Amino acid sequence: MPVRTHHACHRTRLPLVCAALLAGLPVQASEQAGEEPITITITAPRLPRTLQHTPAAVTVADERDLRQARQGLALDTALNRSPGVLFQNRYNFAQNLRLSIRGFGARAPFGIRGVRILVDGFPETLPDGQSQIDSIDLDSVERVELIRGPSSALYGNAAGGVLQVTTAAPPPAPFAELTARAGSHDLRKLSLRGGARHAAWGAHLSASRLDYDGYRDQSRTRKALLNAKLTHDIDARRSVSAVLTALDQPYGEDPGGLTRAEVAADRRQAAPNALALDSGQQVRQQRLGLHYRDRGIGPGEASARLFYTRRDFEQQLPFPGPSRLQYERDFYGAGLDYTANAGLGGRPLRFTVGIEAARQRDDRQRFLVDGSGGVTGQIQDATETATEIGVYGQADLALMDRLDLTLGGRYDRVAFDIDDRFTPDGAASGSRRFDELSFTLGLGHQLHPDHRLYAAAGSAFETPTFTEFSDPTEPQQGFDPGLDPQQALNLELGAKGFIGPGLRYELALFRVETRDEIVQVASEPDRFANAARTRRTGLEAALVYAISDRLTATAAYTRARYRFREFVDASGTDLAGRRLPGLPQQTLFAELAWRDPGGPYVILDGLGVDRVYADNANREPVAGYAVFNLRAGMRGAWQGTELEIFAGINNLTDRDYFSNVRINAAAGRYFEPAPQRNLHAGVRIRH
Repeated sequence: MPVRTHHACHRTRLPLVCAALLAGLPVQASEQAGEEPITITITAPRLPRTLQHTPAAVTVADERDLRQARQGLALDTALNRSPGVLFQNRYNFAQNLRLSIRGFGARAPFGIRGVRILVDGFPETLPDGQSQIDSIDLDSVERVELIRGPSSALYGNAAGGVLQVTTAAPPPAPFAELTARAGSHDLRKLSLRGGARHAAWGAHLSASRLDYDGYRDQSRTRKALLNAKLTHDIDARRSVSAVLTALDQPYGEDPGGLTRAEVAADRRQAAPNALALDSGQQVRQQRLGLHYRDRGIGPGEASARLFYTRRDFEQQLPFPGPSRLQYERDFYGAGLDYTANAGLGGRPLRFTVGIEAARQRDDRQRFLVDGSGGVTGQIQDATETATEIGVYGQADLALMDRLDLTLGGRYDRVAFDIDDRFTPDGAASGSRRFDELSFTLGLGHQLHPDHRLYAAAGSAFETPTFTEFSDPTEPQQGFDPGLDPQQALNLELGAKGFIGPGLRYELALFRVETRDEIVQVASEPDRFANAARTRRTGLEAALVYAISDRLTATAAYTRARYRFREFVDASGTDLAGRRLPGLPQQTLFAELAWRDPGGPYVILDGLGVDRVYADNANREPVAGYAVFNLRAGMRGAWQGTELEIFAGINNLTDRDYFSNVRINAAAGRYFEPAPQRNLHAGVRIRH
């Protein structure tokens, strides 16, 4: 629910409601207030519920959080306000944004692992567990829901959580909008949006183009995105929508990782091989999705989804040898679910059941290159196929007036197959199949009208991806027969509520026991292995305080311990008790936002990240950092046209830090320096 009621808040006698509205967060008003509660419904946990009544740690970011005076490069700037979450790699457009939730996903050398990602209900996560979010048009996004922890069990092949992105729906009134941004390092971004409704039809269109030279050498990118949504109300109970997305990235350069000595000499330089090989990627992707809703089948609602994605990809990695790869991917699938209200033993019951299936087919090649980028041979020519089928169900039961039970489960079958066309007799061919059961259990207790406690438990699994199953530099190996899915048991205790007239809080304690965790082999970065056991424990806290009707303070703190419990690496070193690489023990986000209902706003935020280690053995420490950012703008309207002028300063104190740490990288090339102080400004016109 985008919040646009600042004038009403100025006059109202409900400061608690206004505090939450000004913070852009959902609120469950106190029963003592004698008013109807104002809530925001979240849908990521499969059953729509208010945030206050969801037995899980959930963060919601609305349109204002996502776009107000933002630089417009990546999602992380809006979601850093979520505790338990760490983003890296914003400035390398050849490696994609990397996301970890409670430590899951940190091992990914590129892209996202361990987190299930959906955009408008359609999966961005492949059956093998990999995700890329380079095709998400940030200017069309109006809402993001982020689940941390055991609720991810209902989504199958993911141990860390769920990221659900919703793009703009057709508007009630026609509009057209132009946004232009420019900034340091030749940042140029132009975005166009528009939409309308007519009778039973509705449409929304968003298109953008980004040109960015980047802070470091060999880090330019050009990217064009399209998001189009068409809806049709068949009648009062039935509707259908179609979503088309397209990505065209003719180049996204990769500056590579630096050694400590290279960072000290020149933090803006690219790795020597990155320059010599012109490392980077080219991507084209299109997706068409269809979504049908029917509220006329029995007492509930049925929903059906069908999608097809095509991705053409080429990449030159920043080292000579087996470093040029390309693939043509077909990714398609369907889903069907039914949600309804019922009763059990005279108590209210709400349930959902569903089935979904998806298939990924990659036609993949890999080539050898010399030090000047010339192709000297081929080492891979194969078709990789992954198929996933899942059946799930979840129910919410009101056991008593103030006690609710959530119970869910899922069965998954994930099959992998490599058809090797390159080696004699297909020596690198192979197949594996996994059958997995997952569950989630939650209890919620309304301790007080303003305070709610919950406890949750859930199991989850995460299969190896194709890049982890098979080392293409050793084409005779095929599948690694000893690599198994990692299994996780999540336990969580939490509290949500309000203190006084303007303070909203959220607390969560978690413990995750993992066996067969998939980790990179430090001495051989292209190989992966199962660590025997790991443990994650932590505290997450979030506060939002409406100091006045114009001034809001937000804070999110994480203190966590991520450790190997049992693991002997390939060299025979016992790593029990060592920290998992790439993960800080503490993070802190804080924001102070002043917004005047008449138009001007000023927002100051800061992110502090503790020290991490770049390798499994914890021999390579990477210093922590604190970065501050300032944004400001002015909004106004004249004769039906809205105008907004905005500007921002990132890294306000000009701090040297790393935007990405390459875990277990070869030759000590762990470090990707982030930009120093940089500026951006823009204008938005809407009619």
